[in-house]
Amino acid sequence: MIIFDDVTKQFPDGTRAVDGFSLTLPAHKTTVFVGSSGCGKTTLLRMINRMVEPSHGVVTIDGEDIAGKDPVKLRRGIGYVMQNSGLLPHYTVIDNIATVPVLQGMSRAAARSRGLELMDIVGLDRSFAKRYPSQLSGGQQQRVGVARGLAADPNILLMDEPFGAVDPIVRAELQQELLRLQDEVDKTIVFVTHDIDEAFLLGDQVVILEKGAHIAQVGTPSEILENPASEFVASFIGADQGKRSLHLKKTATGTAVIDGQGRTQGMLRDPDESTRGVPS
Repeated sequence: MIIFDDVTKQFPDGTRAVDGFSLTLPAHKTTVFVGSSGCGKTTLLRMINRMVEPSHGVVTIDGEDIAGKDPVKLRRGIGYVMQNSGLLPHYTVIDNIATVPVLQGMSRAAARSRGLELMDIVGLDRSFAKRYPSQLSGGQQQRVGVARGLAADPNILLMDEPFGAVDPIVRAELQQELLRLQDEVDKTIVFVTHDIDEAFLLGDQVVILEKGAHIAQVGTPSEILENPASEFVASFIGADQGKRSLHLKKTATGTAVIDGQGRTQGMLRDPDESTRGVPS
């Protein structure tokens, strides 16, 4: 469990990126920080592994103030996945994945063996193990980044807009892969995005932030969609102009679900369809 207690971050130029932020991030769940650029969401994320130190307040992990922990040791025990993957260009895929376990004292052979297992987990063929990042597509690089983040088997995985630099089709694939992974590995994930649809898809707990990391609303996707806390939230999630409203339309092939902008979002399934043709 991660707890922010009245945390503030003011930079030397006087910018207050975070102003009195308090929140509990539950263990083994995905918490998503979502908001416009400059609202403080990445600053919050980086406070968890002490890449950014708070000016005031306390961040605890499982009840322990992380200010008393060695920052290098702390970071090696927390997975971190960033936009553009952040891979070491002169390392092969397998050695990128094995980096942190080797730094923690694991033999290179054991770390590479663990790396191959993680390639399986993130859906990356083992034939890519000896390639370099420049020989991979953007989506493949992001999968390597996720595998590297999981290599030390951390309890916490930080993800800073990890899918923002890939095309929409690959992004959708990576989102589904993350959902599958979370079912398997059961980590405490903190995810940063500016995309509210991504937040609603991935988050168990979604935190909508205004400037200064002031919480506009926190809750499950359903709670926020059903009861926006303010005009700001309604506008941010697209509910103020009916963009989230849905209605049904009969078509030649069935019943379509139409959104507030007139776009088809899907087709209703006939409840008897799954049993058709099955002997009674």
